[in-house]
Amino acid sequence: MDTKILLENGTNELEVLEFTLAGNSYGINVAKIKEIIPYQTVTPVPNAHPSIEGLFMPRDTMITAIDLKNCLGRGESEHRGLFIITNFNKLNIAFHVEAVTGIHRVTWRDIIKPDATISTTDDSVATGIIKKDGKLIIILDFEKIVSDINPETGLKVSEINELGVRSKSDVPILIAEDSPLLNKLIVDSLKNAGYDNLIHTENGQKAYNVIQQCKADGTLDQHVKLIITDIEMPEMDGHRLTKLVKSDDVTKHIPIVIFSSLVNDEMKKKGEALGADAQLSKPEIGNLVRIIDGIVAEKGLDK
Repeated sequence: MDTKILLENGTNELEVLEFTLAGNSYGINVAKIKEIIPYQTVTPVPNAHPSIEGLFMPRDTMITAIDLKNCLGRGESEHRGLFIITNFNKLNIAFHVEAVTGIHRVTWRDIIKPDATISTTDDSVATGIIKKDGKLIIILDFEKIVSDINPETGLKVSEINELGVRSKSDVPILIAEDSPLLNKLIVDSLKNAGYDNLIHTENGQKAYNVIQQCKADGTLDQHVKLIITDIEMPEMDGHRLTKLVKSDDVTKHIPIVIFSSLVNDEMKKKGEALGADAQLSKPEIGNLVRIIDGIVAEKGLDK
């Protein structure tokens, strides 16, 4: 199946691959997918997490296979079906699914955020729901699934301590990150690194609303001198936010750092075309602080 459908930069669209498990429909952002292959025999790993089926090496690349059905508490998968091979957070991981149904082009505004009645902030592996052709497709949080299996793949907050003693900075930074957990970790990490003048929002639309309000109030320079944004977010994604900021004469001078699990060579080209000043992959929180330090020094944002 062709998973490389081209999307124009900054349109707030995404392609969602629909697949099935135990009679239910789930989705994954096509941007995370490298390829889809038939299931193949894997080598079990002793003492591994119950959801890890094992390892295999297509084309001399070591890949960990995860039983997604097991992760979702639906039992264990049979030795058939498909592997969705993904790349995010600089990891190559194969997710074992039963079948692939198709690809849907949607906008981030089409994705409904699950409410507290079906998911809690810390435990949910559902980032959104799409209603398509009379059925519901649950978009899964693959980063959380992987970090629950191995916390070392998550945000490495300990990297901040390795930066040593730091002075305080009042540079106003605007953050757009939809994951409540990651939003908090990023805020806490930046505060520990000395950056405590922060506005944090849960998606690109809310961040853009802050920018527009500051423009109207004439307080942009007081509240937004640098922007940190994720890419995948409901309502408005990070690429759309970047495009809007960089195409506006009043805001185009504001540096934008894209901090996302989706940052790879292809995504970097998109970010560069939209005007992003820096891009790096989660979970490199230490490098994020170093990049912010460099931008603040280079552009004199602390003056």
